[in-house]
Amino acid sequence: MATHKVGGEVDAVCTRCKLTLAHTILAMVGTKIARVRCNTCGGDHAYRSAPGTTDRPTASSRSSTSSSSRPSAASRAEKPEKVVISFEEQLAGKDIANAPKYSPKDTYRLDQVIQHPTFGLGLVTAVRGDKVDIVFKSETKTLVHGRGGGPVQERPSFSPPSARLAGPADKPLPPPSAEEAAAAQPTAAPSED
Repeated sequence: MATHKVGGEVDAVCTRCKLTLAHTILAMVGTKIARVRCNTCGGDHAYRSAPGTTDRPTASSRSSTSSSSRPSAASRAEKPEKVVISFEEQLAGKDIANAPKYSPKDTYRLDQVIQHPTFGLGLVTAVRGDKVDIVFKSETKTLVHGRGGGPVQERPSFSPPSARLAGPADKPLPPPSAEEAAAAQPTAAPSED
């Protein structure tokens, strides 16, 4: 098998030209070519090998490998059996009658049963920050929780800037009148002498 590298050339099926043509390799994942550019039309696409070529070993090379490397029938039979627990079995022993209605404002804990208005009865299987994974009869959903918010914080009051005469930036402003100057000065507290 030839070793390829990014920037090299390879024959591939062009998705635009619909022909096997020379392509430049743009990206590789490990030893496999991922993206190529057609040298004829300039189109970029995923690599598709030319018909008749394959990355798999041929039948003759497979038969030459030693039989000791193949797993025996006994070791293949020892794979652990996949156990699927039904939704009803997961809810067994849980207090379904007192399941709270789902609200994004409420906080939920692991193995808590909830009643969702759309998805029905559900069981909390994971809690991650402000999100929970809940298993329903049809599917598993990730929902938010604990977003009730605390007390409303007082917003800072807004005070608009004091009005001043504005003129063009290239002309100086006339000096403020005595009334404007007095309004702009902060009032001083009377001193006690």
